[in-house]
Amino acid sequence: MSNLDNLRHSLAHLLATASLQYDPNLKLAIGPIIDNGFYYDIQFSKPFSNEMLPTLQQNMISLIKQNLSFERIETTANEAKKQFKDQPFKIELINELENAGATITLYKTGDFIDLCKGGHIENTKEIPIDAFELTHIAGAYWRGDEKNIMLTRVYGLAFETKEMLEEYKKQQAEAKLRDHRLLGEKLQLFMISDEVGKGLPLWLPNGAFIRKKLEDFIFDKELANGYQYVNTPILTHKRLYEKSGHLAHYKDDMYNPIEIEGEEYYLRPMNCPHHHQIFKHRPLSYRDLPIRLAEFGLVHRFERSGVLTGLIRSRGFTQNDSHIYCDKKDLQNEIINVLKLFKEVFDDVFQIKEYWFRLSLPDFSNTEKFGDIKNKKMWDEAATVTRNSLIAFAAPFVEVEGEASFYGPKIDIQMKNVAGKEDTIATIQIDFYSSKRSNLEFTNSKGEKEEPVIIHRAILGSFERFFALLTEHCAGAFPVWLSRVQVQILSVTEKQKEYVKNIADSLIKDGVRVETNVSDEMLGKKVKCAKEARVPYFLIIGEKEMTSQTVTVESHKHGKIGVMSLVDFINRIKKEVQNKTQ
Repeated sequence: MSNLDNLRHSLAHLLATASLQYDPNLKLAIGPIIDNGFYYDIQFSKPFSNEMLPTLQQNMISLIKQNLSFERIETTANEAKKQFKDQPFKIELINELENAGATITLYKTGDFIDLCKGGHIENTKEIPIDAFELTHIAGAYWRGDEKNIMLTRVYGLAFETKEMLEEYKKQQAEAKLRDHRLLGEKLQLFMISDEVGKGLPLWLPNGAFIRKKLEDFIFDKELANGYQYVNTPILTHKRLYEKSGHLAHYKDDMYNPIEIEGEEYYLRPMNCPHHHQIFKHRPLSYRDLPIRLAEFGLVHRFERSGVLTGLIRSRGFTQNDSHIYCDKKDLQNEIINVLKLFKEVFDDVFQIKEYWFRLSLPDFSNTEKFGDIKNKKMWDEAATVTRNSLIAFAAPFVEVEGEASFYGPKIDIQMKNVAGKEDTIATIQIDFYSSKRSNLEFTNSKGEKEEPVIIHRAILGSFERFFALLTEHCAGAFPVWLSRVQVQILSVTEKQKEYVKNIADSLIKDGVRVETNVSDEMLGKKVKCAKEARVPYFLIIGEKEMTSQTVTVESHKHGKIGVMSLVDFINRIKKEVQNKTQ
């Protein structure tokens, strides 16, 4: 552990100590470190709220000033159980350690002793008292299982200096303003209804319009790159997922089966088994390859309610999915073409560049996920060609074991969202495994039957997650080509109504999406509403503009632009739409 990790871990122990001072009868669960600090899960015996946090923090500062040391104690399971005889969560953990034959260690700080493997700082005098802060509480099920008791999780931030803490808080304040869930409500983009169900988003007109534009964009882009679009059902017979291996490897993420006429059907969690059926519906030769099948495929996956995060993590979502079936000799070239398409979409069109590539490899010690695939040579071959593709594309990447799919290694494109959490925004998966399971084959140049290699890829990932990413990236100020309303025309007084209508008619005739506001409200309020709605352009029309047959242009992105002729403005906005200017 790093020194910062040790500092954060030590603060978690001080939090537990201070909590015991407030409530001696509480029950302690666990207190790990997290990316920005620490938390402790506690079962309080009396009411506890956010209002108690300043007092708790002051108690922690008092403990820090006592220059307490952290002492490691190695003990037996029986002795540990005696120490924690009134702490049921600790007893449960001790039993697990005992059954695993693990060494049991305690850490003593002043009069407080906790079950802990370390590490810690040596003394509380190492903790800067102005570089940590208790922030909030939340509910958390013991062991993350909603069948267990609900505990109170007390969160704290911790950094090495006050300046680092303040900078983090500043970043989080900005992140909150960009949070797609808040913007989704404010801009009327999407909603979640408890009556529909958790994690099942409903797209409102503003959001649905932008999503359709995204679909049209990627549809045209993929057609131009040799993809063929298909449509497949979201309800599928059990045997397909038995054949593909998803029931063996992915069942925990699938919904329970639906019985229809004595047979079991599943809501699909993946599109690939369906595309495999399309691939093999007719005889194919090497001349037909590569075949690139694409679909906007709606899938459903069981996600626990505690991890649902707006559109970033939902239970129902639509993938920008594709499966490429090719000869082994063409595999590296196909992977590079996918990387090129990704870069063109993210870098050139959406100006999203702060991402990195992760080569996700298997961890064969995880027998549950990878143990039934014995062909190590196949995995090594797939990993080698994937690695070589990244090198040939000159893409910097990191290698991580244990993150591969059950059928092969993959390239995950990673990015931090505005809250600082790492998300996978797109993926390219290499599959030497599924062709044999699904009986996929083509006739090669020698007239022999051969199994194709499969690339599973999703350029935008899912439309839901990409929409969330884009919303946060542009803070809800979508580019002109995506916006449902591209221009608002605002009158200064009612005298300009007719001129406003004429301008609107001209813009609509040229394909510009327009709204007008000729109400009797003050101009300042109209401008404020247009800005809050993130309308890309708004035109102010007063007596001067009506007389000179011009428009005064303001932009959400560029501010005041000035007086222009309507023709010049139309040319400007049409050029931005054509070039997909961000």
